[in-house]
Amino acid sequence: MKNTSSQRKQNSNTNKDHGRPRTRPLFTYIKRVAVVFTIFLSRRRKAAGAATAASKRNNSRRVEGISFSTDLSTGSNSKSSSRFRFSNSYGSSSASSGLVGTVNFSLQEIYKATDNFNPANKIGEGCFGTVYKGKLKDGTLVAVKRANKNDYDKRLSLEFKNEVLTLSKIEHLNLVRFYGYGEHGDERIIVVEYVANGTLREHLDSSRGNGLEMAERLDIAIDVAHAITYLHMYTDPPIIHRDIKASNILITEKFRAKVADFGFARATTEDPGVTHISTQIKGTTGYLDPEYLRTYQLTEKSDVYSFGVLLVELVTGRHPIEQNRPIKERVTTRWKLKEREAVLAMDPVLRRSPASNMAVEKVLELAKRCLASLRPSRPSMKECAEVLWKIRKDVRELGLSSSSASASHQSANYPFRDAKKSREITFGIQDGETYKFISA
Repeated sequence: MKNTSSQRKQNSNTNKDHGRPRTRPLFTYIKRVAVVFTIFLSRRRKAAGAATAASKRNNSRRVEGISFSTDLSTGSNSKSSSRFRFSNSYGSSSASSGLVGTVNFSLQEIYKATDNFNPANKIGEGCFGTVYKGKLKDGTLVAVKRANKNDYDKRLSLEFKNEVLTLSKIEHLNLVRFYGYGEHGDERIIVVEYVANGTLREHLDSSRGNGLEMAERLDIAIDVAHAITYLHMYTDPPIIHRDIKASNILITEKFRAKVADFGFARATTEDPGVTHISTQIKGTTGYLDPEYLRTYQLTEKSDVYSFGVLLVELVTGRHPIEQNRPIKERVTTRWKLKEREAVLAMDPVLRRSPASNMAVEKVLELAKRCLASLRPSRPSMKECAEVLWKIRKDVRELGLSSSSASASHQSANYPFRDAKKSREITFGIQDGETYKFISA
């Protein structure tokens, strides 16, 4: 009986199992898939980690960068080791990340780009060092600024870091573009956009090109005004360039301007209670704001003064200071130009016309306002840009030649013009003659 009862229970259990669906093999299969998937993910993570480590090892062989904030007036310098990071001492401007399109260059890349700093690639020289033309592996042409090694001191170190920091925070069509920098041992290098057509000063000296037409000069003045307006109004905090001059204005092949060289640039503050920055004198003789020289107080109006000097250069072609002139005429901006005399101050290579004569008069009027001895009497850079826009509009309406007005603004195919031949045809001046008098 017991055996019968046991068999019944067995049969009962067997019947129950037959009535229930068999799910255990399915669960087992799912578990196995999950295990395989987990192992796969784990291996992927390990591979990614290895790639990151390799990348870090490669980067460690790159030129080391620095994050810093500097005050050139006091010589204070706070520095921390990092790799191509920048402090937020300038806040954010056009780039929310605080770093505009910076490339991490190795010294080997720089040597290759400049053909080991071949003298044949030298395109300029300044107090910071020598500038070379270079070509990156992707074909991009760059200007490589290499610091002087023998003269490298604390002051130049601060200027180098200041320029890197400023360039990394700004981006504007009329400011030279920053690509990156390198600092390793005694090598300190800044890589910026290459602008092929020389400086404004070279064009005014006729050492490059065939002379600038009035329309081109107005375009250049407006471009520079836009660039400085951006620095004063649209960076956070505002930036004072402190070295606006013709040799720091680069000219593109389309005769547009880009402002360069930010070694003396200084960040200000947006606090309305702060009217100036007390700092040591930095800049170039002939362009320096007299009030800045007298008080050591720097404001945006110091850039406005320098821009006024630049405007006088643009229409006269003269340097700010010319030692070979009579004593009363050595400092260009001290000329007492009356309205009827403005045309006599015009650059001899400029073609005379009612439109260009009017432009010279109006530009000199604006320059006088910029050169006012009292800062409150000077216009803002925004107002300078607006005035120049109106002058250009009036010039075009007066019928300045359409080719010179449009080609400098739109086309790189500017028609060839020989300045010497223009003088001969227009005024009967032979090459080698002195300019005793030119009729307006």
